[in-house]
Amino acid sequence: MVPEAWRRGLVRTGRVLGVLLLLGAFSKASTVIHYEIPEEREKGFSVGNVVADLNLDLDSLLARRLRVVSGASRRFFEVNWETGEMLVSDRLDREELCGTLPSCTLTLELVVEKPLELFSAEVVIQDINDNNPAFPTREMKLEISEAMAPGTRFPLESAHDPDVGSNSLQTYELSRNEYFALRVQTREDGTKYAELVLERALDREREPSLQLVLTALDGGSPARSASLPILITVLDANDNAPSFNQSLYRARVPEDAPPGTRVVQVLATDLDEGPNGDIIYSFGSHNRAVVRELFALDMVTGVLTIKGRLDFEDTKLHEIYIQAKDQGANPEGAHCKVLVEVVDVNDNAPEITVTSVYSPVPEDAPLGTVIALLSVTDLDAGDNGLVSCELPPGLPFSLTSTFKNYFTLKTSAGLDREAVSEYNLSVTARDAGVPSLSAVTAVRVQVSDVNDNPPQSSQSSYDVYVEENNPPGLPILNLSVWDPDAPPNARLSFFLLEQPGADSALVGRYFTINRDTGVLSSLMPLDYEDQREFELTAHISDGGSPVLATNISVNIYVTDRNDNVPQVLYPRLGHSSMEMLPRGSPMGHVVSRVVGWDPDAGHNAWLSYSLLDASNQSLFAVGLHTGQIRTARPVQDTDSPRQILTVLIKDNGEPSLSTTATLTVSVTEESPEAHAEFPSGSAPREQNKNLTFYLLLSLILVSVGFAVTVLGVIIFKIYKWKQSRDLYRAPVSSLYRTPATSLHVDAVRGGMMPPHLYHQMYLTTDSRRSDPLLKKPGAASPLASRQNTLRSCDPAFYRQVLGAESAPPGQVRDSKSSGKPVQLDK
Repeated sequence: MVPEAWRRGLVRTGRVLGVLLLLGAFSKASTVIHYEIPEEREKGFSVGNVVADLNLDLDSLLARRLRVVSGASRRFFEVNWETGEMLVSDRLDREELCGTLPSCTLTLELVVEKPLELFSAEVVIQDINDNNPAFPTREMKLEISEAMAPGTRFPLESAHDPDVGSNSLQTYELSRNEYFALRVQTREDGTKYAELVLERALDREREPSLQLVLTALDGGSPARSASLPILITVLDANDNAPSFNQSLYRARVPEDAPPGTRVVQVLATDLDEGPNGDIIYSFGSHNRAVVRELFALDMVTGVLTIKGRLDFEDTKLHEIYIQAKDQGANPEGAHCKVLVEVVDVNDNAPEITVTSVYSPVPEDAPLGTVIALLSVTDLDAGDNGLVSCELPPGLPFSLTSTFKNYFTLKTSAGLDREAVSEYNLSVTARDAGVPSLSAVTAVRVQVSDVNDNPPQSSQSSYDVYVEENNPPGLPILNLSVWDPDAPPNARLSFFLLEQPGADSALVGRYFTINRDTGVLSSLMPLDYEDQREFELTAHISDGGSPVLATNISVNIYVTDRNDNVPQVLYPRLGHSSMEMLPRGSPMGHVVSRVVGWDPDAGHNAWLSYSLLDASNQSLFAVGLHTGQIRTARPVQDTDSPRQILTVLIKDNGEPSLSTTATLTVSVTEESPEAHAEFPSGSAPREQNKNLTFYLLLSLILVSVGFAVTVLGVIIFKIYKWKQSRDLYRAPVSSLYRTPATSLHVDAVRGGMMPPHLYHQMYLTTDSRRSDPLLKKPGAASPLASRQNTLRSCDPAFYRQVLGAESAPPGQVRDSKSSGKPVQLDK
């Protein structure tokens, strides 16, 4: 009998344990090659040249790794990669593989890689006469009444030969005797059995027992045989033997019938009376052992019931022999046959086999990429064995049927590793039985990364404010950048791009960025008075191939610190300055003016003036914000003719920085020439009034022109901003670096200085720093040209203007003509 494990392996012979098919592989998979070999071939026996039969290239066979895949747990064949022949690698026993099946065919799958291809092969295992027939018992005993009529038949034990075809059991032979003949019959399944036919009545008194020999012969060459001794005991006459109402009974039973289920009831009758007519039913001696395990027979009623568990997949038809004997002194028996057909029920769930899963799958894999091959098996028959596979909805995968009971797992939508990096797919196999049975298996598919995401940042630009005089190496910004890809595609590198123009050298000299961390640091201290703004571009690239990159704009604004001491524009340091003060000058008479300038900005550049020291503290007073020196009282004759004043100039920074300016005032008598020319003394005053009027008029005109220029520049910039959608970063309020209380009027010996000149002079000496609208080097504007002009006049302009005080009315001193008076046009 074939072991159950091999019998089930036979059912699964056609299963492919897994190959990964790529697109286009199925067109060749339909090719099936056939071979036939005898069983019990030695290891290394050549089955056939599969490389030649499949039209494969022998030279590339080693690289493509041709291998044989079968559903059995043992590998019976292998491929020689040097010759391309398929060789026997294990013992092939047809009886072990296929049992009593008339045809034994092994279905194999031939798999080659690079590219992946699938081929089918069938190997027919031919039977050889390597098994002797065998009887189930060593001896057979029969009890036959002497009253048995000639022609009565007695079934004999059947021999079993695991070989098939002509090598199987073919006939029986009986030893010579004068009472019995042998009749060889054929069952419905084609097997042979023998019956003993009584040809001559027995005589117990003459021969109480007989010894016969039954020989079973197969059809091999040479033939094999087995012998069974038959011991016949002749019984005393029991006139009537039981007889069944029919010689053959048929029944159909579902395989899940519980124990105790009635199958059929046989009925035999005996014409005798008394014990000779009482019939007892029993199983015939030549039944298989499995019959007594699966069925029970009531010896009185003849009811055949289920005793064990039936299995349609194991045996579909059971042949049961029942005999009936009476209870006479010499009971005679009758025999009948019961054919029990097992009806299949859906009691086997499908089985799923998944092999060679293509994982990880690149996230840019095209639609229809083959992930895995699944084979399903259901041992049931008909619709109960018809299996379908399905996946949960909403997944980017699909299952398609390629061959019977084969399914291909493919991609049906695009994959995104950043969204889902791994799938645990639950594949459900369901049969068509009622009720349906199913099986679930998990397929793990990992998604590998491709470089499809550039570096990302929470913002596209940064504005960083750094106070000047920072220590070297100070980190000023940590760029927050990430890459959704996986390493090494997500490994980021930071660089500073070269900037076009003159600022490129400054950026590389002042700043650096850590290549790995993205920390932006300053290489040297920054100076607000030197450079107030830097525009950098950080270039961030990932480690993928091709490389993806992102640029981030970084605007660095240098904030001011009070690190500059106020400077004195007038009187100039190192130059003697002698101011003339006529005796009798009234209180409030303008003596001179101290002009200071601070390179800092904002509050740090706001200047205040105070009288630090003087020869006569009560005679002079200094304007807090104007720096004008006036007489605090009328000049008296007792006042010293030489007065030395020290003015303290202090800024508004924290801490405050200061400097001093020293002036010498000479108190003089009024000149006789002035009385002769202006006897009433009203002419000089009138002249000063006219000069003051013209200076005020000039101041107003220049101020209006300056305001119109600034307004025009602002309107132009706003118009450009609206066109380019580029946000203007510098606040317009930075145009005005002086407080509202800054000096606008400059009285120079009774005259006025235009306020915008003083404002721009003490604010800065660099037109690019004084006007935030002029950010780019080389940019020109009316304001910048005006400031450049002022710088060219600093401080000679003041000498020109202040020199007018010592000239006679209507004249001013030319700074380039050694102080000679110049006549003014009236």
